[in-house]
Amino acid sequence: MENKGMQFFRMFSHVCKVINSTLSLNEVLKLITENVVKALNAKACTIFLLDTKNKKLEVGASYGVSETYLKKGPLDADKSIAESLKGKPVLVYDAAKDPQTQYPEEAKKEGIASILSVPIPVQGKVIGVLRIYTPQPRKFSDDENEFVSGLAEMGGIAIVNAMTHERLKEDSQG
Repeated sequence: MENKGMQFFRMFSHVCKVINSTLSLNEVLKLITENVVKALNAKACTIFLLDTKNKKLEVGASYGVSETYLKKGPLDADKSIAESLKGKPVLVYDAAKDPQTQYPEEAKKEGIASILSVPIPVQGKVIGVLRIYTPQPRKFSDDENEFVSGLAEMGGIAIVNAMTHERLKEDSQG
């Protein structure tokens, strides 16, 4: 049986290859969320992109959560696990009771116990967060935190590349 470190390496390698093979923002985001869930044996994963103008987090992609949960209401960047937007991973061990959870009742109904929120940095600036949800309370290991942080950094680069490509495509057509 392969050790966890080798599994993370293989998953990271796979995600990097696929990220580099597409310039579609939706494909990149979906790929990251799905692979994070599989690699960490989690319930779900969502990528939120920061709308700096309105100070909201907007769903970029998700895997494993219901539409009802995704549409529970706007996520205020200053109220929804805000510390992760300052550049550090944040663990919410009990989402139903932690004051950092903006919608604790909805998390409970969705079957979410713990949330790991990891910043998505690009050139020293956080452009969003990657959130991992577990059905039981869970603390993530240092290796898991490092793996997710690395994917979030790669994802940030891919997001910027895809957005730039989409803008260039629109400009050339319009």
